[in-house]
Amino acid sequence: MKKTIIALIFSLLFVANSFLATAAVRLPSILGSHMVLQQNSEVKLWGWCGPAEKIAIKTSWDTITYKTSGNSGARWIQKIKTPPAGGPYTITINESTVLEDVLIGENWVCSGQSNMEWSGDQGLKQCLDEMPNATNQKIRLFYVSKSTSEYPQDNCEGSWKVCSPEEMKHFSAVGYFFGKKLQQELNIPVGLINSNWGGTAAEVWTPKDEVENDAELSKAAKKIGALDWWPNLPGYAFNAMINPITNFGIAGVIWYQGESNSGTASTYKPLMTKMITSWRKAWQKEFPFYFVQIAPFSGYSNENVCALLRESQTSCLTIPKTGMAVIPDLVDDLKNIHPINKIDVAARLANIALTETYGKTGLSYKSPMYIGMKNEKEKIRISFENADNGLIAKDKVITDVYIAGEDRQFQPALAKIDGSSLVVWNKTIKAPVAVRFGFSNTAIPNLFSKEGLPVNLFRTDNWEVDTSPVKK
Repeated sequence: MKKTIIALIFSLLFVANSFLATAAVRLPSILGSHMVLQQNSEVKLWGWCGPAEKIAIKTSWDTITYKTSGNSGARWIQKIKTPPAGGPYTITINESTVLEDVLIGENWVCSGQSNMEWSGDQGLKQCLDEMPNATNQKIRLFYVSKSTSEYPQDNCEGSWKVCSPEEMKHFSAVGYFFGKKLQQELNIPVGLINSNWGGTAAEVWTPKDEVENDAELSKAAKKIGALDWWPNLPGYAFNAMINPITNFGIAGVIWYQGESNSGTASTYKPLMTKMITSWRKAWQKEFPFYFVQIAPFSGYSNENVCALLRESQTSCLTIPKTGMAVIPDLVDDLKNIHPINKIDVAARLANIALTETYGKTGLSYKSPMYIGMKNEKEKIRISFENADNGLIAKDKVITDVYIAGEDRQFQPALAKIDGSSLVVWNKTIKAPVAVRFGFSNTAIPNLFSKEGLPVNLFRTDNWEVDTSPVKK
């Protein structure tokens, strides 16, 4: 009897092992038919299978058979080489799993809060007008479903879709128009991964340890209010909506976020530094990260918090491989925190990418930025970079310029353009020491580069800024 039981146990173990060794290969949702794989690179394919199960991968663009096997955790991963942009191709895994209509091109992650999320679903006229023109086999869309987790996840809900009017309607407007411009200018397939959530602060997209192990960031994170519509805990969106796609090859990230961090502008630069660094570490790639500076808005509860956040965003340009689209001129309603012009926002992001990432020339993509001041008796001369061809004002009087003396009381200033610099004065201030430009929640200045890009807000001082409650 004892021998019979032992034999039965060994028999069951053999059957179990045989079953596990031939378990069906499973893939994460980011790997599927209709996807775009990053061109001219070594990309990862990965998934789950039986422990020690042999995996054989074949692609229709070459004759190589890639071989690997599952580990003791029932996982497998294999790098494969991709050709230049093209397709469609097929990928066959163990003969039983076939990924069809795979393109090779450029992938970009589109992330942030509601201004990145906004789409035709919110009634954006630009999206609805674009729908009849949105059928494009060379643009592929992946929408990461909203989800949170206390711990990093290895899969998310979503699937690749060929761009069509209906799919485009649900997709990020900024993301779609950015991808469309890249696809047209580069004439290659473009994959867009939509991972965003309206209302979320940047802490939610940053790994929890990066926030909680920093005293200042941890203190700032505790100021994020809890609401029913979006998560507020550090790392919760990163764990569920970014970590699952970090094995997937990308060209870069575009980001539109910041409104929900307007109350903690002083920590936004170190927070973004940690977020961007942690994303690059997770992807194991120093990819470009291009972002939109938030727009003027009259609905903030405290004075100047929008200006301070925009100032912090400007300081983020010292992070390597970053770029910023400046957009106050694209606002048509200061009472709407969601400016409806998404096409031009996307075009400014795309021009950054086309120039900095893809080497295109002749595109204007950098707004004039303050670099220094010089006292000239009763006036101050302001110098800019990115204004080599000079400045222009769209009205006779240059708006939103203020000047102060030693008393730190800012007064409206007169200003005139002198080539690529700005001369500022107020006749009542005989010894001016500081200038502020566009530095408020609602300023929409009228000063531009000759190429038509708005001059970025600035202040020459480091004095305390009024953030008292807005008077109703």
